[in-house]
Amino acid sequence: MPGASEILYGVHPVREALRAGRRRAFRLHLRARGRPEVRELEAAARAAGVPVAAADGEGLARLAGAEARTQGVVLEVGPLPELGPLDLAGAGGADDLLVALDGVEDPQNVGAIARVAEAAGAGGLILTRRRAPPLSPALARASAGAIEHLPVARASNLPQALKALKQKDYWVFGADSIEGEDVFGLSERVVTGRKIVVLGAEGRGLRPAVLEQVDHRIHIPLGGRVGSLNVAAAAAVALFELRRRRAAPPEGGFA
Repeated sequence: MPGASEILYGVHPVREALRAGRRRAFRLHLRARGRPEVRELEAAARAAGVPVAAADGEGLARLAGAEARTQGVVLEVGPLPELGPLDLAGAGGADDLLVALDGVEDPQNVGAIARVAEAAGAGGLILTRRRAPPLSPALARASAGAIEHLPVARASNLPQALKALKQKDYWVFGADSIEGEDVFGLSERVVTGRKIVVLGAEGRGLRPAVLEQVDHRIHIPLGGRVGSLNVAAAAAVALFELRRRRAAPPEGGFA
């Protein structure tokens, strides 16, 4: 196996890694090559110049681990690139949308948020150096391969990174479970322009130093008896509402 390689497995993560082409692919190992989805992966690998090898269940288990549900697909790859926060600035133009996470450590939550962010058209995801998971195969699986497409930056100091991005004409929105403006009632003036949505760990929320950089605290009004949403669910509501507002024509006289 090539040095500094990682193992991706499962149809979705492998397919998105081959489609995105953001990391080097060394070799694709396949079992049950007659299945349509496996044939699709083999064709994509060969088109990208990636060697393809036949494998049995035992061979895939040696690569991915005995407990891995490989779906008959294993891809040896290099690491995903990590950027600096300012590398993300302006990638989506004047109405760019970024997502930043403050202390969200669970790979399942981070993966789900990455999937939501990519689907909502976000230009990138900012993670902290500490108290955030690595860009591992587990995170790729949790994101259903979305992390292969979504640029990810690491911030050693998130408040300083937000401050620097504000100098690039970004407004910072801090998600809060209770306080702040109703995300569905934000004015046209507020939702226009470049935005960063910052989400904190469940229970802890955003740190005081991060809150100091927030321009608008937003919350999602709840109609039931449960007091809060899972952070990934909250991300989905907030990001798709902002996406809807970006796509909708301005309302006359609404400011």
